Amino acid sequence: MQVTLKINGNERSAEIEPRTLLVELLRDTFGLTGTHVGCDTSQCGACSVHLDGKVIKACTMLAAQAEGCSVTTIEGIAPANGPLHPMQAAFREHHGLQCGFCTPGMVMSALALVERHKGKPLDEATIRHELEGNLCRCTGYHGIVAAIAAGARAMEG
Repeated sequence: MQVTLKINGNERSAEIEPRTLLVELLRDTFGLTGTHVGCDTSQCGACSVHLDGKVIKACTMLAAQAEGCSVTTIEGIAPANGPLHPMQAAFREHHGLQCGFCTPGMVMSALALVERHKGKPLDEATIRHELEGNLCRCTGYHGIVAAIAAGARAMEG
């Protein structure tokens, strides 16, 4: 079957099997390997992307369900040769990553978190609660929480 969607602002089409997952389309067909596959059961959040402005886990959605939708991946949040997005820069500055495997999903979830709480301060408890669907096996979350708080402040200003 044919599927057409807007990925990181560009319309893309592909011939796919009906059972193709969105994460497979992004990684295998379009080469957007920043979206990671960590569990295939929607537990870890490494595959988090934005679909029409809402964060979703691409490992549990069929690519055909995204027909006509707009998808933003980690590759689409900052210019390829430009500066990092403020949230990415905050992750780097506040040591919000170690191995980096969960980082793209964490950043995408963090951006959605900031959008949902726009205009309200983000405290540690709120950030930790909102990250329940994203797992990091390396950092212990302290740097991630600090990075999200700093990224949110940078995005406001």
